[in-house]
Amino acid sequence: MIDSIIQQPWLLYTALALFGLVIGSFLNVVIYRYPQVLLHSWRQESRALLAEHAGSDVEAAISDASDPPPPGLVWPASHCRHCKASIRPWHNIPLLGFLLLRGRCRDCGKPISWRYPLIETLAAAATVIIVWQFGLGGFALLWIIASYLLLAMTMIDLDHQLLPDPMTYLLLWLGLLGSVAGISGVTPEDAIVGAAVGYLLLWGFYHLFRLLTGKHGMGYGDFKLLAALGALLGWSMLPAVILVASISGAVLGIAWLMIKGQGRQTRIPFGPFLALAGWVALLFGPQLQAIYF
Repeated sequence: MIDSIIQQPWLLYTALALFGLVIGSFLNVVIYRYPQVLLHSWRQESRALLAEHAGSDVEAAISDASDPPPPGLVWPASHCRHCKASIRPWHNIPLLGFLLLRGRCRDCGKPISWRYPLIETLAAAATVIIVWQFGLGGFALLWIIASYLLLAMTMIDLDHQLLPDPMTYLLLWLGLLGSVAGISGVTPEDAIVGAAVGYLLLWGFYHLFRLLTGKHGMGYGDFKLLAALGALLGWSMLPAVILVASISGAVLGIAWLMIKGQGRQTRIPFGPFLALAGWVALLFGPQLQAIYF
């Protein structure tokens, strides 16, 4: 059956799109729940540290503080954010469920965010485009996984201005190990140098900006994300990544501020623009390098 699917392009791309939709549905859960899991873990660690160095009264108050654990990534099952009603299995089918419900909860009638079908569609599109562009193989598998991580980190950064370390580190290790395995198209030397240069470039810019203005221009998660992209793409692609991220960040950022009527002091996450630039560099890297140099 697998051979039959591979030999028929329309079957192959249909199967890839369906697979991407399913993964996109899970990414929706990760994007919504994983930051809650991280925040709960950080609060627990902070309480433990405070109790360790505080008196008995503070320790008793901390132990009595109510902080129920958030939902996990797998359990409980999906439910409406408004009325907490469980979603029927047939309504949980990626994209189709949203269309069947016409974008509203069956129980309370409240609107369902358009982001759910959008993320599912983007995950499916990324899966199909990568295989269409590069064919089936280790390189495509590497970048399909990387694309899912970039999509999840983009939405988490937009919501919380946070790039979780486990995700950026996983992306970094994908790039490094992919180079060692010979499937990333980048030599191990170029991947290591790309990771180091990617981190140090934004680290240097961050401290220079802080010295000149007294403000923090970006977060450390951005350094780690560019390091991961450097490991995946190699050091020679970093100028193109920074160019695309800077231009898209400036244009889209200014447009966003104008639409929202917000001032120049409004913080805009840079991670989504780095993720977009990394994906653009994957597809159009040589052309961007030619333009840049």
